[in-house]
Amino acid sequence: MLRDITLGQYFPGKSIIHKLDPRTKIILTILLIVMLFTGDKLICLGIGAAYTLMAVLLSRIPVKMFVKSVKPILPFLIITAAFNIFIIDKGDVLFHWKAIKITTGGINVSVFMIIRIVLLVAGSSLLTYTASPITITDAIEKLLSPLKKLHFPVHELAMMMSIALRFIPTLIEETDKIISAQKARGASIDSGTLRERAGNLISVIVPLFVSSFRRADELATAMECRCYNGGEGRTRLRQLRTSACDYIAAAVTVMFLAAVIAADKML
Repeated sequence: MLRDITLGQYFPGKSIIHKLDPRTKIILTILLIVMLFTGDKLICLGIGAAYTLMAVLLSRIPVKMFVKSVKPILPFLIITAAFNIFIIDKGDVLFHWKAIKITTGGINVSVFMIIRIVLLVAGSSLLTYTASPITITDAIEKLLSPLKKLHFPVHELAMMMSIALRFIPTLIEETDKIISAQKARGASIDSGTLRERAGNLISVIVPLFVSSFRRADELATAMECRCYNGGEGRTRLRQLRTSACDYIAAAVTVMFLAAVIAADKML
C-alpha cells in the first residue's frame, strides 16, 4: 500500500502540461476544484470528468500512475459512501428493513462524492507529477508575493511546503524499509487483533521519527553550510515566464467552468 502513494513525485517530460508555468498549474488546479464541486447534476460532473481526462491524456503520464494515486484513499471512500447510503434519507426508498433504509438520494450523494474525490485526486496529482518541488516553491512565492506588504512570511511558507512535498516519497520509502526490517526480525505488523497491530506499529513509528529528525537536522546543517538566506535579494536559476500555452490553457479551463455553471443553472 505504501508503494502506491505517489504524492510528491515528479515525472520529467516534454508534454504540453509540463511546459505550462507552475503558477498557471496552481491556478488551474484551484479552478478544477471549483469545477468539480459546482453543480449537483450529472452533466456538470461529466464536464469536469472530461476536462480531467483531457488533462491526464495531454500530460503523457501513464494512466496507471493516476490509478496508484487513487488506490490509497479507496477504503476511506468506500466507508464514507456506505455511511452516506445508510444515513441520508432522501428520495425514493429502495430498501427498508428495521432501522436500515436505502434511498435514491443516499446512493446519488455517495456516487457523486466518490467520483468527485477520484477526479480531484487525479487532477490535482498533475501538479506534482508535472512540476518539480523547486518550481512549485517559486510559483507559490510569486502568487503570494502581495502578502509580503503585510509582513507575511511568504518565502518561509513556500519553502516549508516545498520541503514537505520533496520528502514525502523519501519518508514513504523509509517507512517501507523499516517495516521490512521489523518483519525480518520477527515482528508481526500485519497480523493479530486491531489493538495488537496498533501496538506493533510503535516499532515502526519510533525509528521513523528518529530518521525524520535526523534528516531534518542534516538538511538544516547543509543549508547553513551553503550560506542559504532566502527572501529578499535571492536570485533564481530559472525565471518563471508565461507563454501563449498558459493563456490558452486558462481560457479552456474557464470555458469548461462556465459550461458547468451554465449547465447547473439551465438544466
